[in-house]
Order: sequence, then structure tokens, then C-alpha cells
Amino acid sequence: MLATVTTKGQVTIPVSIRNKYGIHPNDRVDFITEEERIILLPVKTLRDFRGAVAGSGDPDKERQAAKEAVGRRNVEESI
Repeated sequence: MLATVTTKGQVTIPVSIRNKYGIHPNDRVDFITEEERIILLPVKTLRDFRGAVAGSGDPDKERQAAKEAVGRRNVEESI
């Protein structure tokens, strides 16, 4: 797919690519160079993963469970 670079150095990402990779307005992308190639990667943020893991619905209980798990792991590592 061809695109033209504007005088400001901007390129429009074709709609078919934006749709396929879930790129939306205000999303961030990263440019990676490999020899003679430029690779464009969508950057995922924590907000993109919101809701990906089911929780108990009670943030205080989840926070306490996480603290207890870290405490157990620290005790196990110190033995």
C-alpha cells in the first residue's frame, strides 16, 4: 500500500490497516528501524487492557489479596 509523505513529514495510515490493527485517533504508534525497513507498531497502554482480567468486583479485597500474595512470596524467597 502506498502513501505520500506531506511537507510536514506526516503520513496517513490507510483505513484498512487502522481497522485491522485497531488504531484509533489519538492512539500512539512506534517507529522501529531495521536496516532499510521502517516498522510501525501500535503502542498499547494500560488503558487498552482495562477489563481484560475479571476481578472480584471489590478493589479493596483485590488489593489486600495482592499484598498477601507478595508477602507470602517474600517469605518463601527468604527461606
